Amino acid sequence: MTAALTTPQPVVTPPPSEPGGSRKRRRSYDEPPRWQIYLPLGVYLVFTLVPFYWMLLFALREPGSDSLVPWPITGEHFAKVWNERGFDTYFVNSMYVGIASMLMTLLVALSGGYALARFKFRMRMPFMLALLCSQFIPGALMLVPLFEIFRELTLLNSLWSVIIAETVFQLPLSMILISGFIRNVPPSLEEQAWVDGCSRFRAFLAVVLPLLRPGLVAVGSFAFVHSWNHFLFALMFLNSQDKQTIPVGLNTLLGSDSVDLGALAAGGVVAAVPVVIVFAFIQRWLITGFSAGAVKG
Repeated sequence: MTAALTTPQPVVTPPPSEPGGSRKRRRSYDEPPRWQIYLPLGVYLVFTLVPFYWMLLFALREPGSDSLVPWPITGEHFAKVWNERGFDTYFVNSMYVGIASMLMTLLVALSGGYALARFKFRMRMPFMLALLCSQFIPGALMLVPLFEIFRELTLLNSLWSVIIAETVFQLPLSMILISGFIRNVPPSLEEQAWVDGCSRFRAFLAVVLPLLRPGLVAVGSFAFVHSWNHFLFALMFLNSQDKQTIPVGLNTLLGSDSVDLGALAAGGVVAAVPVVIVFAFIQRWLITGFSAGAVKG
């Protein structure tokens, strides 16, 4: 009886599993096949890059050529739009408007966003709702009131009229975005700075502002690109040719009877290059800024 109870039972060992089999099986359930990812991305990339290729093709190939490859490459169209059509002046004006609008938008949005994030007042939510609703108002609807205001202020045919209009129309969304970034900064960090003797303004500059750098880059880049590409305000508020911006300069290349496709494509390249350079240098900050403004569960 005792011997029967103490007899060891045979140990059943499972068959050897394939190395990494469970990992592969788990990945097959979690991730779709690679072709289901790369095929839609490839189609999207083709639809995105083909217009840019055609623009570069018309800008770089010789006049009258119908080749699908820009060879031999010529810079005749770029020289024409830069020297004869005044794109050197348009470029400087657009850069001035874009940088000034970006800085003014960030300055005002920082102060307003901090107030929305850190202070509680009675009309806070209705105010934020009004900011959101203002985004549904098209800019064309405000052209006549803005024109009358700038005429009374003698700002017509001045780049400052475009800068102020761009800043006003970009402020609501920029303020809401920056307030979301500030909410992600713990108030305890500012309180510790207050205990150390810092004022609220100094604590904001020393503690909060460095943590907002990715969000400020994201908001500022979109403010710059919007001001760079906007056509309507520059067309309505600027009269003389030496005050026009690049979008209006591109419109002057469209004739009533014919269109110089080479010059128009070269002007489009000149307009697109600064935006591409900006996003190429700040893409890391953009991704960080978007993740910083995300809602954490």
